Amino acid sequence: MSHLPAPAPVPAPVPPPALGAWSRTWRYVVVVLVALLVWVVVAWDTITAGGTREVPPAGDDLVVGVVLALDGLLGLGMVALLPLRRSHPVLVAGVTTAVTAVSGAAVAAAALAIVSLATRRRWREVVGVAAVLLGATLAYELLYRPATTGPAASVVGAAGSAGLALLVVGALVATGSFVGARRELLVRLRERAETAERQRAVETEAAREAERLRIAREMHDVLAHRISLVGLHAGALAYRTDLSREETAQVATVVQENAHVALEELREVLGVLRSGGGTEQAEGVEPGRADEAAEPPQPTLAELPALVADARDAGQVVTWHADLAPGTDLRRVPVTASRTAFRVVQEGLTNARRHAPGAPVDVLVTTTPSGALEVRVGNPAPVTAGAHGADVPAPTGWGLTGLRERAALAGGRLEAGRDEHGLFVLALHLPGGAA
Repeated sequence: MSHLPAPAPVPAPVPPPALGAWSRTWRYVVVVLVALLVWVVVAWDTITAGGTREVPPAGDDLVVGVVLALDGLLGLGMVALLPLRRSHPVLVAGVTTAVTAVSGAAVAAAALAIVSLATRRRWREVVGVAAVLLGATLAYELLYRPATTGPAASVVGAAGSAGLALLVVGALVATGSFVGARRELLVRLRERAETAERQRAVETEAAREAERLRIAREMHDVLAHRISLVGLHAGALAYRTDLSREETAQVATVVQENAHVALEELREVLGVLRSGGGTEQAEGVEPGRADEAAEPPQPTLAELPALVADARDAGQVVTWHADLAPGTDLRRVPVTASRTAFRVVQEGLTNARRHAPGAPVDVLVTTTPSGALEVRVGNPAPVTAGAHGADVPAPTGWGLTGLRERAALAGGRLEAGRDEHGLFVLALHLPGGAA
């Protein structure tokens, strides 16, 4: 048995805005004035119609007075019912239009109720109320008026009154529909503006979070290498008590130089963040001149020999080789790919020095004729004692997460893990990175 799709839910009407004291007052004043005017017209028509009879019935003046009083009281009662038109629009519109069958003064209240109902733009409700008004008009002309004070209306006259009632209803419905459409448009525009404001706030927060991550990654990439060198040499000073004064001074000089370089690189990172639009400013730069600070160059593969030399000075055994396709120069590799490759080598040396001190490190930089750039950093995988004496690989740091994102942004991929020879390998592949 096939299942038919459920009908789309009817959207809820836009709730009307709250009215101020003046907005409510002028509406009721207009309705009362129109009701009074209609009552005067009905009274004049009733009196003049009664005077045209050849033989006025006994007590005609009393009947006219009662009818006119009832007309006015019903009109005022319908005006008092209007405050409920927002909470019960269909009920109020139906009652006020039905009462027009015995009260001309109720026409003003019925008109406002129909306009209020039409703002909902529910056409079944509007058609139902229009039918009630049409029936009330015919009942007034053909039944109520002849039974009280007026002469019987002709069929043509009743049809003309019904047609006029339909024209008035059409004008009232058009007015209400326009008001409802405008009200809904204003609400939608307000919601769109609020949504755009919330989206802007979310994007701003996301940009701030991205800036924080950028700070963390740059600080890690730039400083981790230098700080690890400082820690290594400082550890030598702490544990090597057999060093001569000259050797101690030499190691202290290395520590001092690397600390100075780390401080300079920290300033470079802050300069990059400042010129990139961040809120942080480097120390010693005036706020008004922050945008004028030039962004210092970031390390690329051209600085790879210096990086390897620093690692060797720190006691690491590092061998590196560049297998380049004909016509390829590391200094001409595109900046983004070259910077990413340098960070991979730097992270590999730092991790090897931190987790596998003393282990040899092999660095291989390869370019292919198709323009791909590949970097491989490998060292014997360190192990730590696990549960029940089992050996488990040493945990890696958060730097690999940032490197994977860097590689993805550069259009490549980064793989990290142990290979079949038991080496821990960082492998970077950038298709077209050397093109």
